[in-house]
Amino acid sequence: MKNLDVLALDKTKIEGVVNGLNQLLADLHVYYMNLRGLHWNVKGKSFFQLHAEYENQYNNVAEKIDEVAERLLQLDSKPENRFSELLKVATLKEENNKVNEVEGMKLILDTLKVLIAKEREIIAAAEEANDEVTTAMMSDFLVGQEKSVWMVNAYLA
Repeated sequence: MKNLDVLALDKTKIEGVVNGLNQLLADLHVYYMNLRGLHWNVKGKSFFQLHAEYENQYNNVAEKIDEVAERLLQLDSKPENRFSELLKVATLKEENNKVNEVEGMKLILDTLKVLIAKEREIIAAAEEANDEVTTAMMSDFLVGQEKSVWMVNAYLA
């Protein structure tokens, strides 16, 4: 028996949720690698602070990648794992080792803006499909990301 049958979710209605989650998964993978690049290449007076913060950020994104992939499986979809395929779908672009602390933090803000917008789209699709679990997951993501926006803006002020 299919998961959607047991979950009482309509495959047609859930299609928009699955498409959104696939897009988010691709963008999270790109964001993860961009954060790794920031972490590896940070220099300057804020090195110790930013090195640790970038690591914290990419560990957080790695957890989100796993949660999104597992949700796709719960919705009878197969998450993509090939980076070459993820790059075809991602709206985010790979960054080339920004090492300036201001550039790195602005990259985080720019990325969060994209992710937050996508997650709000997924919430709308999930609500339409009566998919409370995906709605809750995206809401949880937003809680942390909106706090990160505030903190990064405070750092840049």
